[in-house]
Amino acid sequence: MSEQFPRGENDVTVRYWASARSAAGIAEESVPAGSLADVLTEIHRRHRDRDRFEDVIGTCSILIGETPVGSRDHADVRVSAGDSVELLPPFAGG
Repeated sequence: MSEQFPRGENDVTVRYWASARSAAGIAEESVPAGSLADVLTEIHRRHRDRDRFEDVIGTCSILIGETPVGSRDHADVRVSAGDSVELLPPFAGG
């Protein structure tokens, strides 16, 4: 978890996998709950100075817990306190 942004009781956990982890520079962090659009806006704000962050995150599949978000509008996807947002970049190989 990011030391810079301590976990609050109304937070979700954002987990970065593979190249997303490298782009973020951390494995996970806590972000206030809200819509998925709010969560993504916040992580982009926090990592705006990281090279490749926007490009890598833009290619990721997003899951809320184990449920893929797919093509749903991010503003319509609610993320509740205690949920996890998983950011999975495309993987090479089988």
